[in-house]
Amino acid sequence: MQQLIDQYIEVLQKEKQYSVNTFEGYQRDLYRFLLFIQAKGRADFQQVTPSDCLDYSANRHRKGLKGNSIQRELSAIRSFYQYLLKHKKVTRNPTIGLKTPKSEKKLPNTLDVDNVNQLLTSHHLKLSPIEARDLAIFEMIYSSGLRLSELTQSNIDDVDFVDQSIIVIGKGRKMRKLPIGGKALDALKIWLESRSKLLKGSQQEALFISQQGKRISTRNVQLRLDKLASKKLGRHVHPHMLRHSFATHMLESSADLRAVQELLGHADISTTQIYTHLDFQHLAKIYDAAHPRARKK
Repeated sequence: MQQLIDQYIEVLQKEKQYSVNTFEGYQRDLYRFLLFIQAKGRADFQQVTPSDCLDYSANRHRKGLKGNSIQRELSAIRSFYQYLLKHKKVTRNPTIGLKTPKSEKKLPNTLDVDNVNQLLTSHHLKLSPIEARDLAIFEMIYSSGLRLSELTQSNIDDVDFVDQSIIVIGKGRKMRKLPIGGKALDALKIWLESRSKLLKGSQQEALFISQQGKRISTRNVQLRLDKLASKKLGRHVHPHMLRHSFATHMLESSADLRAVQELLGHADISTTQIYTHLDFQHLAKIYDAAHPRARKK
């Protein structure tokens, strides 16, 4: 039974442009479900009943899992059974008609503008290469609303200093062009001046690199930001909080909602693009007028 799960994950990896974390999450969810149904005496996936799936959902709820997490697990199981049906490994899908618990709508945590300024303002006259890199990273996330994965996958060639923009590949492999604010652009230039000191003589296309001269990892960025925030603000801050703050501060400054959605790369903006197309010049104009750290000198 585990072999079928592994085969399914291999197929997903070939067909879908998901992150490594997403694939690993699917695999963990399906392994957990497998252990549950085996404990109930099911010898194969064909024997699993709708009642088993309902029991699994209830079991996860009793263990304190929130609605949206249970939804994610059941979605993985449902997709897995669709795969099994397609390849004639089962004759029915026991997840059909299964009602999933409602997910709680949680407001994202954000920093206010003063907190952001306190976090991103450096009083050192000369920054070390690591400090320059970190400042540029945090400025870029807040300046352009980048997802952490988008930032770590960015290359030097993605940045256009003349146009003051960056090209990123978001979810679903969708490419978008984003403006870079003045503060972030300055920080980026300072970082690139000292970037060679971390290269260790090797060639590296990544925009941001580690002390080992390799592309920086998402975990490294998380740890560096949390360390800086703990020191300056006395609290934990995750990179996504800077992205949330970007969106909140843009909207608070009377920015166009659809423009913010497009800057963030949210999938649901595609439904409105049929009626309203926001080109880059329009986005840049709104951005320059609304973003606290983007106003030109």
